[in-house]
Amino acid sequence: MTGSGRGRVLVVDDDADLLASTCEWLGATGFAVEGVALGSEVLRRLGTGAAAMPDVLVTDIRMPGLDGLAVLEGVKRLDPDTPVVLLTGHGDIALAVQAMRAGAHDFLEKPYDADHLVAVLDRAVAQRRLAGEIRELRMRVAGGDTLETRLIGNDAAMVELRRRVARLADVDADVLIVGETGTGKEVVARALHDYGKRSERPFVAINCAAVPETIFESEVFGYERGAFTGALNRRIGKIEHADGGTVFLDEIESMPLALQTKILRLLQERQVEPLGGNRLKPVDVRFVAATKTDLKRAAGESRFRSDLYYRLSTVELHLVPLRQRRQDIPLLFDHFVEAAAARHGVAVPTLPPATLSALLSAAWDGNVRELKAEAERHVLGYPQLAPATAEDDDGSLPGRLAAYEAQLIREALAAAGGSVAEAAAALGIPRRTLAEKMTRHGLRRDRQTA
Repeated sequence: MTGSGRGRVLVVDDDADLLASTCEWLGATGFAVEGVALGSEVLRRLGTGAAAMPDVLVTDIRMPGLDGLAVLEGVKRLDPDTPVVLLTGHGDIALAVQAMRAGAHDFLEKPYDADHLVAVLDRAVAQRRLAGEIRELRMRVAGGDTLETRLIGNDAAMVELRRRVARLADVDADVLIVGETGTGKEVVARALHDYGKRSERPFVAINCAAVPETIFESEVFGYERGAFTGALNRRIGKIEHADGGTVFLDEIESMPLALQTKILRLLQERQVEPLGGNRLKPVDVRFVAATKTDLKRAAGESRFRSDLYYRLSTVELHLVPLRQRRQDIPLLFDHFVEAAAARHGVAVPTLPPATLSALLSAAWDGNVRELKAEAERHVLGYPQLAPATAEDDDGSLPGRLAAYEAQLIREALAAAGGSVAEAAAALGIPRRTLAEKMTRHGLRRDRQTA
């Protein structure tokens, strides 16, 4: 194949001139391209292993011998993950719809726009690589507990997060984890504990927003017998119980200022004084705190102690919201679906393309936690995230085509981060046309983007 790393494309067309021009154009745009005139030749070569499976196969639908539908069937039999794009002539829409039912990735009507073909192939290559990533993730999960199976994602931010967690796990420095609700702050805290030298000792989580101020000291620091009415026996507090391990202070921004002073002293001295006692007890504890707010700003507004903030933030780990790493949504959803299906003892349900499109374009204000809940509902058969294209598909040919058009628009908008201009360029249509189609299908850009 000629070209470079944008993706490997195999083109099948019995029209020699069209085949040559298509290969030349795709090669010039950065794809590794090979052209073949007969469908039977493609299946013969791929079936014997003489050629590696391409990232995407483009085939004419009407050819002598094996037509495009037969090629599609044969390729899907050899490798279900290989996307197949069909080129159709005028009047072949019914065949194209049949092909979509059979698993085709997309179809283009001749004469097609060259830039539109490139955009379709880019999406197909991304789908192919995503399928490989999901397969690799399942193998890693089957192989045991690793950072990759705890902190899932191939986005650059997640790769960097795993690298930093691996480096910090064996370090005793306190860590502040910053992230929106549902981004996985406790998952990161547990990873810091479980993959470090303290893993054999307790991991104690304290939700600072859930423990009432009136009993916070007795719960966290413990108390001696007779310290207050009802204290019949000495009780070890959570900090002392965690000796040798890790204490996770979740939602620390919710801690009252009076208690912040006591926590600051604990962080500085690494000693606890139970209520009713007069003797300090040394503790060997690593502290990991988590917040969903900007503690530095809160300190500047006197809503949080500045000295406690600087003591906590020796190292800060920032978790990006799910909407900023949408490429990881299919990986995460697949992982959660597999786990939920195993937990409930049911088969893993299929994921229709329209549902995947809806997942990719949803706002996800609740981040990974919300996605996990949606995966659970998907397994149980009660999803809340209904694809916006469902109303278009009334079973008729025009309805199916409208549903498919809406699906492609949603995918393009998701890939463009909600930018109508970028999505229009990727789809190869004017921005005004895309805006009209969005209105017709009831679609909107992601409200988190400009």
